[in-house]
Amino acid sequence: MRVFWFLIGSILFSVSLQAQQKKPAAPKPLFTAGGAGVSTDEFTYTYRKNHQNNPQDFTEEKVNEYLQLFINFKLKVAEARFRGLDTTAKFNTEFKTYREELKKPYRAEEDALEKLVQQTYPRLTEEVRAAHILISVNEEATPADTLAAYQKTADLRKRIVAGEDFEKLAREFSQDPSGKVNGGDLGYFTALQMVGPFEEAAFSTPVGNISSIVRTRFGYHIIKVKDRKPSRGEVEVSHILLRAGGDEGALRSKAFSVHDQLRGGRSWDEVCKEFSDDKNTSEQGGRLRPFGVGALASVPEFEAMAFSMQQPGEISDPFQSALGWHIIRFERKIPLPSLKEMDASLRRRLGRDERVQQSQQAQKTARRKKFQFVEQHETLEKILAKADSSLTKANWTYKPEGALGAQQLFSVSNNPYTVNQFVSFVQKNQKATRLAPRAYAQQLYDEWTEEKIQTAEEEKLKQENPDFKNLLTEYYEGILLFEIMEKEVWNKASEDTVGQKKFYETNTNKYQAGDRVEARYFATNDKKIISETLAKINKGDTLSAADLRKFKSVQNFRTYEKKDSKVIDQVTWVSGLHEADVDGLHYLVEIKRLVPPGAKEFIEARAQVISDYQDELEKQWVAGLRQKYPVKINKKGKKAVVAELTKK
Repeated sequence: MRVFWFLIGSILFSVSLQAQQKKPAAPKPLFTAGGAGVSTDEFTYTYRKNHQNNPQDFTEEKVNEYLQLFINFKLKVAEARFRGLDTTAKFNTEFKTYREELKKPYRAEEDALEKLVQQTYPRLTEEVRAAHILISVNEEATPADTLAAYQKTADLRKRIVAGEDFEKLAREFSQDPSGKVNGGDLGYFTALQMVGPFEEAAFSTPVGNISSIVRTRFGYHIIKVKDRKPSRGEVEVSHILLRAGGDEGALRSKAFSVHDQLRGGRSWDEVCKEFSDDKNTSEQGGRLRPFGVGALASVPEFEAMAFSMQQPGEISDPFQSALGWHIIRFERKIPLPSLKEMDASLRRRLGRDERVQQSQQAQKTARRKKFQFVEQHETLEKILAKADSSLTKANWTYKPEGALGAQQLFSVSNNPYTVNQFVSFVQKNQKATRLAPRAYAQQLYDEWTEEKIQTAEEEKLKQENPDFKNLLTEYYEGILLFEIMEKEVWNKASEDTVGQKKFYETNTNKYQAGDRVEARYFATNDKKIISETLAKINKGDTLSAADLRKFKSVQNFRTYEKKDSKVIDQVTWVSGLHEADVDGLHYLVEIKRLVPPGAKEFIEARAQVISDYQDELEKQWVAGLRQKYPVKINKKGKKAVVAELTKK
């Protein structure tokens, strides 16, 4: 385990390096292990990286010592590969995650989610009031219907620009049902309350202006921006609702009667519980979750009243909405948090937003163009047509007929990929699904093509950035090392109790101790509990479970050496009860007996035994690997490495 962290521990900090170096000359070989060669460049890179703040380590002795560790590391990785640990789903998932993170600093494109976070937060600091006219058209509409909707929208925009009244045209032509009532006025809203294209247009159009035609999944929009002001954040209120229905006059009278009771000093919670028709909140004093501008757009009167109030505890006059009559008690204003405070929640929210997927799709399209992705549509159609229900049940065994298997499906950077290769990929990766057979085949095809484009991108990055290549290798081998060490050393040593005891018995001389005590202690913040407990023990009473629960923590009897515990070290080592104060807590210590110097019992030494047993298992395992995978060190390469790393 120490070797793993020694090699991997410093990887993270160098992810952001952006080396722009010339393509290096072919590296000299340093050694081969199991037929796989390791270059002098790789070794010197790793050595410098792991010793960069330790100039005293750049000696021939230290380099030779590290070389043996590095050889052992490579042998373990070779064994992991031999066992196929780099082909498991777990490995592929973990390595893919690391690989994508490593690529980011070297890519010219900006991370889609990061870009949206930086774009969205400034918009959250503002509120925009806008009106719109919607001409509906389905996303799957025919080209003729789509063109007709666009032309109708364009004609309306011309009339508005020519001076016709926006509100009048919205009432007459907008296919947003609310437009007939409000003239298209959407009130104030902030970021993430409208679909992406609509938000983009609203926040980029100056006050008083008309936007260009905007297409969303609902159809075509014309937007008029009426006002813009700083965000008012969120408010939290409690409410009493008298739901609409029945005699409106009687309901109004009841609302003012309830309000009079509140003004007369009757408890808000009591009145709310008795009269509010919102049974979801009436038992909790009518408390609502905090909300921002635009969140209650369907009840604009409620939102307007809530944001007009200022003082915590202030109670509104009764007012009416489509829901009925309301009385609000203002609880608090919540200003917009800083970007740092909002970052995690904003990322979670944006991660579910359609505009992230749209941005990622645009990047994917650009990447395909960059790496010369060329698809053979006719061939693809032939193979997609072969998908049947066996594919969605994860047992598709199709074999291409005749020359079809050798036909090219697509190419990336002029490298061809065939039908046979795709069929092999599908049969290896198919899983049961509820998708239609053809749709699932298309999904697998998209995954495979993206994988090949990423491979081409990766190879290009490796050629252009030696640091990226080295980092990728480190992560790849580091994950493999962790997996093989867990199987061969860590889990074996931790779970093999028979082996632990045998190792302990063989090496008892390693687990000697000086003077010790068998003791236990109790901790509390209240010294009075110590006094009460002492009095009970001195009477000869047994401590009950209730007595023990009074303490902050209770440690059972165990053996302590000097420096094992600050608490035990503070008291005199004689049998009996003792008091101690350590780090602001009060302790009652009971020393049961003194334990003379000698060998520790197995249970006392177990943690150290497991650690030593791990070292022994690793030593035996490495000896076996050196026999299985012969190591050949290139003397000239070694000499060059030593000279390079020890030069002044």
